[in-house]
Amino acid sequence: MDGKRSCSLCGGAMMIMMMMMMISHMTSALEVPLDSKVLEGLPQPPTITNQSPKDYIIDPRENINIFCEAKGKPHPSFSWTRNGTHFDVEKDPKVVMMPGTGNLVIDISGEKAEVYEGVYQCIARNEHGSAVSNNIVIRQSRSPLWSKEKNEPITVQRGTSLILQCRPPAGLPPPIIFWMDNNFQRLPQNSRVSQALNGDLYFSNVIMEDTRNDYICYARFPHTQTIQQKQPITVKVLDIEAMNDTVLAAFLNGSDFWGDSPSGERVPSFLHPPGMESTTMVLKGDTLELECIADGLPTPNISWTKVNGELPSGRFSFYSFQKTLKIKEVTEADGGDYRCIAKNRMGSSQHTITVVVRAAPFWISAPQNLILAPKETGNLTCDVDGNPKPTITWSVNGNPIESSHNDPSRKVSDGVITLSDVQTGSSAVYQCNASNDYGYLLANAFVSVLAEPPRVLTSLNHEYSVISNSRALLDCASFGSPLPKITWFKDSQSILNSDLYHIHKNGTLEINVAQPQNSGKYTCIASNNLGNKENHVHLQVKEPTRIIRQPEYKEVQRNSIAVFECKVKHDPTLIPSMIWLKDNGELPDDPRFEVGSDSLTIHDVTEDDEGTYTCIRNTTLDQDSASATLTVVEATPTPTMILEQPDPPTDLELTDQRERSVRLTWTPGDEHNSPIKLFLIQYEDSLHEPGVWLNMTEVSGTSTTAQLELSPYVYYSFRVLALNGVGLSESSDPSRQYRTNPAKPDVNPSDVEVSGTSPDTMTISWRELSGLESNGPGLQYKVSWRMKDAEQWTTVTLANVSQHVVTGTPTFTLYEVTVQAVNDYGEGPRPEVVLGYSGENSPTVAPENVKVSVQSGTEAEVHWEAVPLSSVRGRLKGYKVTYQKMRSLHKQDYDRENPQVLIFSGEETVGRLPDLHPYSHYRLNIRAFNGHGDGPSSTDQQFQTPEGVPGPPTNVNIRNLNLDSLLVEWTPPLEDNGHLTGYLLKYQPINTTEEAGLLKEVLLPANETSYTLDKLTHSTHYKFFLNAMTETGSGPAVTKEAFTEVDEAPPAGPMFGNVNSSVKEDHAVISWEYLGPDGNVYVEYVVDNSKEPWKTEFVNGTRTFQIRGLKPGMSYRVRLVAKDHSDATIHSTQEMLITVPAMTNRQAEIATQGWFIGLMCAIALLILVLLIVCFIKRNKGGKYPVKEKEDAHQDPEIQPMKEDDGTFGEYRESDRNFFIPLR
Repeated sequence: MDGKRSCSLCGGAMMIMMMMMMISHMTSALEVPLDSKVLEGLPQPPTITNQSPKDYIIDPRENINIFCEAKGKPHPSFSWTRNGTHFDVEKDPKVVMMPGTGNLVIDISGEKAEVYEGVYQCIARNEHGSAVSNNIVIRQSRSPLWSKEKNEPITVQRGTSLILQCRPPAGLPPPIIFWMDNNFQRLPQNSRVSQALNGDLYFSNVIMEDTRNDYICYARFPHTQTIQQKQPITVKVLDIEAMNDTVLAAFLNGSDFWGDSPSGERVPSFLHPPGMESTTMVLKGDTLELECIADGLPTPNISWTKVNGELPSGRFSFYSFQKTLKIKEVTEADGGDYRCIAKNRMGSSQHTITVVVRAAPFWISAPQNLILAPKETGNLTCDVDGNPKPTITWSVNGNPIESSHNDPSRKVSDGVITLSDVQTGSSAVYQCNASNDYGYLLANAFVSVLAEPPRVLTSLNHEYSVISNSRALLDCASFGSPLPKITWFKDSQSILNSDLYHIHKNGTLEINVAQPQNSGKYTCIASNNLGNKENHVHLQVKEPTRIIRQPEYKEVQRNSIAVFECKVKHDPTLIPSMIWLKDNGELPDDPRFEVGSDSLTIHDVTEDDEGTYTCIRNTTLDQDSASATLTVVEATPTPTMILEQPDPPTDLELTDQRERSVRLTWTPGDEHNSPIKLFLIQYEDSLHEPGVWLNMTEVSGTSTTAQLELSPYVYYSFRVLALNGVGLSESSDPSRQYRTNPAKPDVNPSDVEVSGTSPDTMTISWRELSGLESNGPGLQYKVSWRMKDAEQWTTVTLANVSQHVVTGTPTFTLYEVTVQAVNDYGEGPRPEVVLGYSGENSPTVAPENVKVSVQSGTEAEVHWEAVPLSSVRGRLKGYKVTYQKMRSLHKQDYDRENPQVLIFSGEETVGRLPDLHPYSHYRLNIRAFNGHGDGPSSTDQQFQTPEGVPGPPTNVNIRNLNLDSLLVEWTPPLEDNGHLTGYLLKYQPINTTEEAGLLKEVLLPANETSYTLDKLTHSTHYKFFLNAMTETGSGPAVTKEAFTEVDEAPPAGPMFGNVNSSVKEDHAVISWEYLGPDGNVYVEYVVDNSKEPWKTEFVNGTRTFQIRGLKPGMSYRVRLVAKDHSDATIHSTQEMLITVPAMTNRQAEIATQGWFIGLMCAIALLILVLLIVCFIKRNKGGKYPVKEKEDAHQDPEIQPMKEDDGTFGEYRESDRNFFIPLR
């Protein structure tokens, strides 16, 4: 049935596929959608959607369920026939028809199932026609009992063949046969003992071990799931040659003896099928089973061949130890002779089986549902085949077409019904029945005559997303009668079939290679003679997901860390996920494996972690993946291996030579203890670039071969380099030269651009093809151009150039341009059309309605109307606003400045003019400009800026007139910026700490350029501020400072009070009281008794000062002085003397100092005087024995000297206090 081919809408979102075969007045099947929300009330004749199989075997223990379901509008009603007559289900209480369907449920409890056996057929009908089901043959499954029989023991001579017959009872369906023993264990089978297809057990020859009494055949009936067994068979195997007659007779008593067969070694002969030839028949599409079982000793081996042919590849197999050949899905070509050969060492035998293939009817083209508009014509085709050729009969609404009413619009010709000029109300369901000896086919096909305006069934504003450079399919499912015609638009431009677009018969728009510029809104319109309907869909072309930093090969030490990176570039609207695999499986469930956002980290690496790691980054639309290998090495390898670059590969050989490819193989060189990571293959093109070697491809270090893709018209030589952890090897010796044949170009020039160089020319440029891309001799470029939407192309063919200048073109006109590569062998692919404009010319129209709005004295705003685009004659780049100060309104003479130009974009019609001069007269105009130049300027616009604040006064100077007055002088500002209304002078006294006094102001008229300030405080520091003014306000101030004069007369009292000093090792601190003006006090000092000039230090208004840099041990004269503004001293303190202490430890050796030498000399002189005095007194008396003093003082250093030996002999007691020993 064709009903299962139906397609219905699911929630109004799925497509309704419309199959068009003929246009104009010939149409084909159109499935009518049944979604009531979309197509409310659309009529449709019945269509069978579900039915029971033709041969329906039932289980007698369960109720019978016969299925029959159909669709249609209105919903069909159901009836049944049994054995060709009406089956009134309502009269049989055991039969129930399920509501809304034709499904029957037959309750057979209390009844025999045989009662309901027969041939059933279902009819589904509504007001538009009737559809019928297949003939459903209901049969009860049967599992009859085995007939009672007594099996006599079988006695057989060792070495002879034997057949144990099973012959189970006939069941429905046939039972499954197997042999078992008393312990329910399957009997072992092999090439000597095997079960045939009919269930019999065959022995090619028996052995003594075959003796047993439990050969049992079992039959399992699948429907009832019951198993029955045959009575056990006893087999006795005798070795007659080893027995005498008496023993033999006793052994054979009461048993059948199989003694006619030979028992010794013999040539094989066939037990099944017998003889040398046989014939079998099989139906097309079924499984063919051929069987050959042979007798023989030794056990024969079976082989199969097909006479005059080969066994069908991929469809045949052997079973039962080569004794059974099965061929599935048989075709007519499988018919013919098959030969089985039995062979052992004694010889061989063969049997030929002739296979005849027959075929039940099968569809070549089943009739399809047909929807026609009134007055249209259509065909119902019932194209079948079979062997023998099937007979085709037609019915309409379940009745033979011969007995139906005569319809002049209907013509039957064997397997085709032609319906012409159909009318409303002539809907019906036609049945095609094709039958032969081996079966039948029945198909329903309705003819519905409808007049329906188009309806678009694809959901409105559906969003499609695809990846760039992939195919995009935009659906426009529609329905209507007559069949609607589908047209597509993008941005109001009609879409036709082209290299980029293809509109399928079902209305689907296919974009072969979607690019980002193809994104946008698309409109499809379905139309027929009853109206049209449009729908909008949207396409978004996304950027592809690409891994930009791939994981790399890692060789790490055990217990270290391995990190694989996997960074991705993707469309910002798509969020990629990341999956890591190890050896194409999941990562181990181990916390050592840490997956980051862009990486995989393996901690504490072990040998088990070695393998290939793959990173997969995928989005909802695409994915990318990359892999790398991890190798784990010992942390401290011993002994230390010497690692070197690998030796170059050798033995380069070219095989599998084709037009565009060749296979290169090589032998790797020595790795030198470092595994080869990859091989780099390079090539030389001796035709186009002799002597230049270029990288071609890389392959893994485990490969020794590579399939190389080649270009035409190249003289290739190849060489290979190996890379290990140390570096690249030397290159191998080149391979032999391999020349590819010329061909037409595969690519066209890239970077095609169109540019206008002058108003009447257009330059077309491109990147030339390389010699490798030329594919053949005679490379030229076919350059074509035409104005957009024009029909005629202009073409020139050029060679060895990369541009062409087209002259005589109209100004700034859109052109379509193509550049195609051609050579002596043909043209390249169809070139892509590039759009571009011819040369520009200057704009012809000036901006109009130019208006200036003055905002302030320094800013104005200009407005204008945009020029018409037709007058631009090119791409409008913008507007140039030129303005110039002509003169100041305050001055009579002209002081023109250089013109200034501001540029605004082409979209702007208003601009701001900054940094204008106040109170000035300006002139302004505007020009449009493009890539060629400026257009005419607008009419000059005059405008004036209002007054602003003036600039600062110039040449400000302050002079002293006397002790209490100052003269302030200036010149007017350079920039009046209006009418000066006067000057504002501010002043205030300040001291040396910048503390300010009272601020006073003086307003002066505009014609003043000096002013005298009287009654100021003498000897005072003043600060002045001078501003010029207009009506707008005050300009910036000029700041100056000045001093009043110091009084030349002596002050009434002393200006300095108490003066104090404190002296340290290298400086002195002076402090004082001062009654005079601040800012003119100085400290002066000089070395005492020195002719050096006085040093002067300014004290900066303080009352203390530290004099630094004084030399220790020196005396200085110090004084304080007060000076007037002319630096003349007007008062001074008395000089005071200060002495800086000496630094004993910090000077040179003390013995070198003058005072120390003098002191030592004085002490020596004093000692000498004392000695002289002592000597004189000794001579005058009062002597005492020296011996006593020597006894009292044992210190030899203090013994008195005698006269003779340089020591004193005796001295007086009164002189002891004056004695000083000399050392």
